[in-house]
Amino acid sequence: MEPTKELTKRGRLGHLTRTPLGWMLTGMAAVALISALTATGPGPVPLLGAAAAIAAYAVVMRRVAHRPTLEIARPGAARETLRGAAAGLGFILLSALLITTLGGYSFSWAGDGVVSVIWTAVVTQAAAAITEELLFRGLALQALEHLWGSRTALAITSLFFGVAHLGAEGATLWSGVAIAVEAGLLLGAAFLWRRSIWFVVGLHFAWNTTEQLLGIPVSGHAPDGLFTVGVHGSALLTGGAFGLEGSLVPVLVGVALAVPMLVLARRAGRLRNRHEARAADMDRP
Repeated sequence: MEPTKELTKRGRLGHLTRTPLGWMLTGMAAVALISALTATGPGPVPLLGAAAAIAAYAVVMRRVAHRPTLEIARPGAARETLRGAAAGLGFILLSALLITTLGGYSFSWAGDGVVSVIWTAVVTQAAAAITEELLFRGLALQALEHLWGSRTALAITSLFFGVAHLGAEGATLWSGVAIAVEAGLLLGAAFLWRRSIWFVVGLHFAWNTTEQLLGIPVSGHAPDGLFTVGVHGSALLTGGAFGLEGSLVPVLVGVALAVPMLVLARRAGRLRNRHEARAADMDRP
């Protein structure tokens, strides 16, 4: 190939990767590859993979998208993570309590390997929360917001978050809808409100970890927990084989949490149309 044609080809490729869809797909490929190589590794390997995914995300956003990365800024990260974790813990405990009160769940102490169970849950769910939030809220939501505004980006990412869980064990069309609403909408609203990956990672991590430790399947996966859960009654109440996330209860609770988050985001000027989103990027230091 002639040098001028090679340079032209590289220039076009560079231009494509700098578009919102271009840097979104580039970042997703990098984060997903790292996750695929490390998510099932022994010991702390999943956490090391999550740290590498954060680094890859930062490189793509700064070098490819030419965007600042205030959403993963270290100052205030611990505070935002703890706030998100408190929200996630409250969400799951309230949902599980309501289902138990209505006769859907009963719990008995499993009693074996407490330290091992907790360690495995923390490592696995922390890595999963970081990876999924980088993919869906860090990359997809922000790229689509840049193209079509916050509301459309929230709707699309919520839909695809539900679709992404359709392949899980015990998944149904209803569970996909439930995930789209209770998880996609809630986590997206949380990000738009706080504009912090750490907040949604904390929320997501505490949500999944609490489910696992209670012995409730997490999106169809049933790893060891501290309790054994008995499931009674309608799958609409209990979530059936898919777990709590397939229940109507957390859908209603999730919407009740997401709506005020979106109201607060709008009042703070954090819900943007595409022109405002682009201007916000340009105004960032």
